[in-house]
Amino acid sequence: MGVSAFGIDLGSNNIKIYNANNDTFFMGKNMIAIEGKDTLFAYGDSAFSMYEKAPDNITVSFPVNASVIADIKNMNTLIRYFIADLCKNNIKPADYYIAVPTDITEVEKRAFYDLIRDSNLKAKHVYVMEQAVADGLGLGIDVKTSQGVLVVDVGYDTTEISILSLGGIVLSRLIKMGGNKFDEAIKNAVRKEYNLFIGNKTAEKVKFAMHVMGTENKNAVIYGRNIITGLPVEKAISTDLVYDCLKESFHVIIDNIKQVLERTPPELGADIYRNGIYLTGGASQVEHLAEMIEEQTGLKVNLDDEPLGSVAKGIATVIREPKFHSLAYTIENK
Repeated sequence: MGVSAFGIDLGSNNIKIYNANNDTFFMGKNMIAIEGKDTLFAYGDSAFSMYEKAPDNITVSFPVNASVIADIKNMNTLIRYFIADLCKNNIKPADYYIAVPTDITEVEKRAFYDLIRDSNLKAKHVYVMEQAVADGLGLGIDVKTSQGVLVVDVGYDTTEISILSLGGIVLSRLIKMGGNKFDEAIKNAVRKEYNLFIGNKTAEKVKFAMHVMGTENKNAVIYGRNIITGLPVEKAISTDLVYDCLKESFHVIIDNIKQVLERTPPELGADIYRNGIYLTGGASQVEHLAEMIEEQTGLKVNLDDEPLGSVAKGIATVIREPKFHSLAYTIENK
């Protein structure tokens, strides 16, 4: 039996929860479907299955936007239902650890803390930790040493670029560029090239199918609505079209990595040159992103095998290993 604690990574697209009671990880869509004004209709993966398909009386939404909690009421509901599911509807007192981005305001950070406090979860203690530090730990790096580490977490709405050393964050930059913007770029390119309107889900499937498409030398078959006729159609699109439309988004991330590196102290820069860049986050898997970062920065890129779970794995390490307990802190009295 593990300790009574939960670790939470509240992503804009997916929520990841570590349950220390049985040493397991859960991941589900961070989405909620509300019928009428305030009746819960569905949540998690069930709500995602309704996304872009629901009638007008059902609103399907993401409570987290651009790495901050945009809809606290629905996020309270979601977190309570997710934890209740993990506890088989028997929520008991426990400690909660939640990751927060560094480059947001203190008020926005406080909202993560208040979320747990106000969700009727019987929280004994609520701890927060920097998302980038959790990322580093989840990637298998001992972040408490003096070596400099550059972590780039490419998420759904944002990319967080951080320099870590001695258990803290030397530099951090949060930019509004991620998987969602990649999807928008694909939708716009398909609309411009083929007069075809496609949904976010279709664009996301194309984005993650690029590797298979390139390996097997195949085109992606998509379904959408012809803008001129208004009729549904099927169309094959090439990997070249997808890659070309994503280049601009990739360059935004790379330019910001360069700007962070330019501000990095020389001794830490030497460490980063030796160790390379650690790339994680759900959208880091998009084909050609890692190789373009390598090409443009001249640094080796270390790709995580499970990029969606690196933050949750890092929080689990803090909960399990006493030497990392100090990396989590409470903001109760701030």
